[in-house]
Amino acid sequence: MSYTFDLSQELDMRVLVPIERHKQLTEIFKNLPAQESFVFINDHDPIPLYYEFRSIFGDVVGWEYLNRGGREWKVKVTKTEESRGREFTDISTLLDLRKADEKEWKQIVFHRYGMMEENTTMEIIAAIDPKDIHHIFIHKFEGQHSWVYKKQGPDEYVIHITKQVKSGLGDDGFSIVNEMDIRPFPPAERHEMFYQAFADIKVGEGFEFINDHDPKPLYYQMEAESKEPFKWEYLEEGPELWKVRVIKVRN
Repeated sequence: MSYTFDLSQELDMRVLVPIERHKQLTEIFKNLPAQESFVFINDHDPIPLYYEFRSIFGDVVGWEYLNRGGREWKVKVTKTEESRGREFTDISTLLDLRKADEKEWKQIVFHRYGMMEENTTMEIIAAIDPKDIHHIFIHKFEGQHSWVYKKQGPDEYVIHITKQVKSGLGDDGFSIVNEMDIRPFPPAERHEMFYQAFADIKVGEGFEFINDHDPKPLYYQMEAESKEPFKWEYLEEGPELWKVRVIKVRN
């Protein structure tokens, strides 16, 4: 669906559903010449859009509130320098949380996630592991999403969150909610990360991890100590890396 806008006029985005507002405003900003502006009206504070713009296009976003509050939030947006932004292939949008106040992370992420269409993926970049957000996803969107670490520190975390159509849960099904590469961490931290990942998942959920040697001793330790049944499956077996899928199963 496409729309034609007269940028010399104020753009009342309240007539569109939220996901269309983001799509259209992102396209407008992408094609906006440097030093040009437009004004749009929204029915709530569109601050998540500001961070989305900065994530996609860089620090070229001028953002001025002309009116705050009520049902009419009015913002003047200026492209301060030329930028076509990042082109997406495997994701639908990007949120670089390094550009946002940590106190606003939850509002930004969940506001945008709520507008995502099924089977689309949001990429999050952060300087620290957004564990609080991850825990909310686990408890609030059980079986409705996947959370995959593409990179884990030490100073940059890249996460792909996909909104799924089906839960993947059931007697025979499962949902992978976490993927982590534990190779950069010392052995003691690797074990802690593994046990925390197992504690975080529910029956019917699983996680995958990458190690630089066969983690068979960890399997035997789990088999001896775990009070919750699990399935252990090798996805790759050396010689450079071992990748294992662990699923929490029913008794």
